[in-house]
Amino acid sequence: MTPSQTLIFPDYESLSRAAALYFAQAAKEAISARGRFLVALCGGETPLRLYETLGLSPYRDYLPWEHIHFFWGDERCVLVNDLESNFGQAWQHWLKHIAIPASNLHRIQGELVPEQASEAYQQELKGFAEAEQDWPRLDWVLLGLGTDGHTASLFPGSAPDPGPNLAVLAVQNQSQNRLANRVTLTPMLFNLARQVVFLVSGSGKAAALAATRTGKTDPLCWPAQRIHPQDGLLVWMLDEAAALEALT
Repeated sequence: MTPSQTLIFPDYESLSRAAALYFAQAAKEAISARGRFLVALCGGETPLRLYETLGLSPYRDYLPWEHIHFFWGDERCVLVNDLESNFGQAWQHWLKHIAIPASNLHRIQGELVPEQASEAYQQELKGFAEAEQDWPRLDWVLLGLGTDGHTASLFPGSAPDPGPNLAVLAVQNQSQNRLANRVTLTPMLFNLARQVVFLVSGSGKAAALAATRTGKTDPLCWPAQRIHPQDGLLVWMLDEAAALEALT
C-alpha cells in the first residue's frame, strides 16, 4: 500500500502557505541527496496562491533555482500566451519573477499537433532518466482534483494506464461546449514519483474528494484513484471546506 499523509488547513490561504513551505523543504532535501529537484506542476485555480507565494521573498531569493527543473503534468494544446495555458499561468504568477535558467523550464509544446507534442515530451522526459532507467523519477508532483474527479488530463471514462512504454498521452475532452485537445502524463509516470501532492480547496471539490478517497474503488469513474506512487509518498493537502465531506 502506498504510504500517504493527509494534512488539513483552516482555509485556502493557510493551505497555500503550507504548500510553499513543503515545496521548499522538498527542494532542499532532493538537491542535497541528488543535486537536482524535478517538479511537475498542475494548472487550475487552486495552485495560484501557492505559485504567487513562491514567486515572492523569501522563496524567490533563497531557493537554488538553478538546480530546480519544472515539468508539467498536463497542458492544453494552445499557445503559451493563451489564458488557458498551464505553462502560461505558472509563468505569469510565479516563474517570471524568479531567477531560473530558461533551460530548466520544460514545457509541453501546446502549439504543436497533440501527437507531436506528446512524442516530443516523451523524449524530453527520457533525457532526465537516471542511469539504466527508462523514465525519470520526478521528485515532487503537484496535482489538483476536478469536481468530476479528474486529475491532470485524466478524465472520467478515459482509457486506463497504457503501460510502461508510454509516459505521455494526447487526449481529447469536451470542455466549455467544445472538444479540447490536451497532452497529459500517464499514471505510470506519476506513480514513479518520489512524492505526489494533491492540493484540494473548496466545498465544490468535497464530493469528488470523498468519492476518490473513501468511496468505491472505480478508477474509470474517479481517475484520481489511479495515482498511487509505487515507491513514494502520497500527500493530500486540503482545506477544511474540501475535507469536511471526505472525512466525515
